[in-house]
Amino acid sequence: MYGNPQRREMTDVKALRCEGGRWLKDRRERLGLSQRQLALRVGAEYYTFISQLETGRGRIPPDRYKDWAEALEMGSPDFVRQILRYYDPITHDLLFPHDGEPNQGAAR
Repeated sequence: MYGNPQRREMTDVKALRCEGGRWLKDRRERLGLSQRQLALRVGAEYYTFISQLETGRGRIPPDRYKDWAEALEMGSPDFVRQILRYYDPITHDLLFPHDGEPNQGAAR
């Protein structure tokens, strides 16, 4: 009758991961990097990991955020602020309440 709230949350998470993947891909392409080149920059063993992230299947481990920021030629705070939009929107909105459109997670 009311639907499955867990299923809806999983769909929301998947949509955010896909959006985050598109952001990563756009950033990589703006720098003129191939997936293989980015993998080398971040120290990923397989370039297919980049492909997985760009399609929303997986996430960057937080202990690697600094490496990714450097690889994408961004400051670490800017990278973390952006990636949190997609990986942890509730925390993002708590830390950056006036940072663009509020995410759905902020209302909880």
